Amino acid sequence: MSANLLDNHAAGVFPIAITPFADDGAIDFVSLERLTEFFLSCGVPGITYLGVLGEASKLSGVESLRIVRGVLKLVRGRAQVIMGAGQVGFDNLRAFTAEVMDEGASAIMVAPASGLKTDDQVLAYFDGVVRAIGDDVPLVVQDYPQNTGVFMSARVLGQLIRRHPSIKVVKHEESSALRKITALRAQEREDERHRISILVGNSGIHLPQELLRGADGANTGVAFPEMLVEVCRRHFEGNVCGAEDLYDLFLPLVRHEQQPGVGLAIRKEIFRRRGLIASARVRSPGPTLDGNDHAELSRLLSRLNEKLRSNEEDALLGSYSLSE
Repeated sequence: MSANLLDNHAAGVFPIAITPFADDGAIDFVSLERLTEFFLSCGVPGITYLGVLGEASKLSGVESLRIVRGVLKLVRGRAQVIMGAGQVGFDNLRAFTAEVMDEGASAIMVAPASGLKTDDQVLAYFDGVVRAIGDDVPLVVQDYPQNTGVFMSARVLGQLIRRHPSIKVVKHEESSALRKITALRAQEREDERHRISILVGNSGIHLPQELLRGADGANTGVAFPEMLVEVCRRHFEGNVCGAEDLYDLFLPLVRHEQQPGVGLAIRKEIFRRRGLIASARVRSPGPTLDGNDHAELSRLLSRLNEKLRSNEEDALLGSYSLSE
């Protein structure tokens, strides 16, 4: 098992990697390596692979393990790596976890199984997860009810964290649930339980507010992760207004690429235009962009470019252009 394990003070931006595909649908490992190097160049403390954004459900077991081995070999010693674990059945989860942790992963990310209806069922499910993978494996609990259909209250999350110290991070993705962050932090202040890292998802659509509520950073996928890195840096250095000012410049694009359904195709197209992946292909079944979609995106990128330059923020993008 890696010595570079995730702990409950994880902070900053952990981008979610997309899985690049060639036009024929095969995994484009060259683009995945280029994208990974780009994330590392942004100064991120870690990266997540095989998440929902990475189209993990469309990958075969062999493909998933090829990605695991490739990125862990590339990233080893340079950043932490969280691996999404969406395996159905604890036996499969146990085998996958053992494989990725032996290869050098820093943690696995698990969401509650769809169909859990009660608090007792949620608690029992994660009891089973920890028994299956071992209490020495750092765990990221993904709280994403829009996708799973499972609602976990702050009270239930607090119970889980107390019961299982191997839970190091709550990935907070309940839409507009800012009060949940406040409630989780209040549990710590009132000595109900130990500290937990809170990293937010949902494209960071409420990131400035979430940081003010007590989030430690973001574990999400946007096409300009260096913006999230800079927003977090400014915020934690005390320049809260400067962080929000920068975020405001990108907000129209963040909102646009966060659309349900077509959002992944938009995000991949931006990465393609930035020269980071060769094709914007979403593996079938999945959306493709039409002429109107491309025109809208071109206009948004053009306006962003103008705003960045007028606000003297264009240097943030480094050598990655906003080309058509």
